[in-house]
Amino acid sequence: MALLLAAPMLSGCFGNETFTENSASEHWLKPVEERSSLFYENGDVFSRVSINGTFGIDVVRSIFVSVPEITLSDGGAGATGEAKVHLGLWLPQIDGCDYDLAELPEECRVPVIAEIGPYYDDGDVDALTPANRLGRFLIENFVPHGYGVAQVSVFGTGESNHCMDLMGLDEQQGIHSAVEYLGKAPFSNGAVGIIGKSYDGSTPWEAAAMGSEHLKTIIPMSGLIGVQDLMWRNGSMEARGAIMHNGVYGSFGLDGDSEDIENACEGYVEGYYAGPAAYITGDNLAWSGSDYWQERHFLTRAIENYQGSVYIIHGMQDWNVDPHMAFPVHQMMIDNGFEVKGMYGQWGHDYPDRMSGHQGLSSGRGGEAFPFTLRWDWADDLLEWFDFYLKNDGEKPRLIAEIQDNMGGWRVEETYPPADQEWLRYGMDKCTVIGGGETITSSSGVRIECPFFDEDTRIVGTPTFHVDATISAFSTSGHLFVEMVQASNEMHLGHAVMDLRYHAGGKNGEVLTPGETVNAKMEFFGMDVLIPAGDGIHLIISQTGEDYIPSPVSTQSVTLGLTASSILSLSTVTRGCDDLFMPPMMTEQYPQCIQEM
Repeated sequence: MALLLAAPMLSGCFGNETFTENSASEHWLKPVEERSSLFYENGDVFSRVSINGTFGIDVVRSIFVSVPEITLSDGGAGATGEAKVHLGLWLPQIDGCDYDLAELPEECRVPVIAEIGPYYDDGDVDALTPANRLGRFLIENFVPHGYGVAQVSVFGTGESNHCMDLMGLDEQQGIHSAVEYLGKAPFSNGAVGIIGKSYDGSTPWEAAAMGSEHLKTIIPMSGLIGVQDLMWRNGSMEARGAIMHNGVYGSFGLDGDSEDIENACEGYVEGYYAGPAAYITGDNLAWSGSDYWQERHFLTRAIENYQGSVYIIHGMQDWNVDPHMAFPVHQMMIDNGFEVKGMYGQWGHDYPDRMSGHQGLSSGRGGEAFPFTLRWDWADDLLEWFDFYLKNDGEKPRLIAEIQDNMGGWRVEETYPPADQEWLRYGMDKCTVIGGGETITSSSGVRIECPFFDEDTRIVGTPTFHVDATISAFSTSGHLFVEMVQASNEMHLGHAVMDLRYHAGGKNGEVLTPGETVNAKMEFFGMDVLIPAGDGIHLIISQTGEDYIPSPVSTQSVTLGLTASSILSLSTVTRGCDDLFMPPMMTEQYPQCIQEM
């Protein structure tokens, strides 16, 4: 059992009378601010619902869904007209319900939760075996509560045929067909939700981009809003970007059987040039007539075509899928009329409730926030969400953002980044260069001390650093990587990256003249950090860092202009202990609130 005891030393941190244990609400699940004293099972690798369901779990069904939209022009299985996606399906055992019948009474029809990805039979169990990464969690928690659960293989993986399309239109069509099947089948109540992490957290966005009246909610965890959106940031490419299709995932479709020839499809062929060409240019190749990257951008079409709710979950320390896949997406979806919730903890590329991943985090990368990163109440949170959006049952979940800072403190915001953030701006003429000059080479960088704070300061969202930069007389671009660290202990706080051809930000670059000076408008990846009074920050500027690599035209030196026109802007909010809550944990310590703020 997991239980948080209300230690006396915490009394000053949780004195907000708005959230007490004597809530007047009769809803079965308390508000998140009131769950600290609840009991949750923590004996498995994932969280458990606090109220067990009443239904048994029926035998798994193996189902192939035809995708007639894949035709000869698509290559692969389109040549035979027999493209299919495969799924394993678990349904609840309901008295009097025979799922083999073509028509079923209403009491036998259930909503379906789907987890869709490329890993069944490719680095994991097959689609007919509950997967530890998420499937078993869904089956054991939610099927007894009257839900169906489907594990779906995308094209070219598992028992699905056709081409491994790396999130292209073929893959999106296969996902859409699976959603339509699950929404129209005799056992279905017509409502489908999709949840997953990483690649499996991108397929919810793919489904939303296609649009379906049956798709009622998506829960992308560390998911991609687009492939190039993730792997290129201001023209800078992650090391894996150029080879992601054919070098990483393309091999999933090549397993030595007779279907290997089906990988001879348009997307797979394009993958050979689209990655390397984008590395050279930093853009999406639209100028060349290629739509490879554009068809793998999901967010715009999701806003246009989707009509359901969105629950975004992302690790603030995610090294694999950076948090810019969640921000500013959270607010963009709200602005476009969607019902949105977010959960943003200081974990890495992981689920909210996995001890094995959370406990291995290092200092500055979530280590200080552990064990308060763990959310043993997550299964309950999802049950409340699914009940409302897939069954139209129970109270509507609060549409909030649950955010955790780097010291472990959780709080509730109406949106994220917070709407009431204020900006602190520091010209570089008021800061100090520590050692060395202002020129960056492949072997030397620049360290800037600025600023120090008189009071506790909470930096949130996406701070910016707009810095004058002069490229070498022998180059047509330059590359900058900025790491923000805490001055007293060198703890990592955040980072930003830019190919100077994209100095204005975004995806529109330009060819620079050798020796040209630009103002590089850099934006940090999402962060929520607390700097104690009397401490400050340092900026460590180098040519590259993390897993980003300079473009081929940016190998020479860059000289910074650290004057008043180079400005560090910190987005901040004022929050105290009364704004923080504790999740259910087995501990009596909460470092964020040992001292009253």
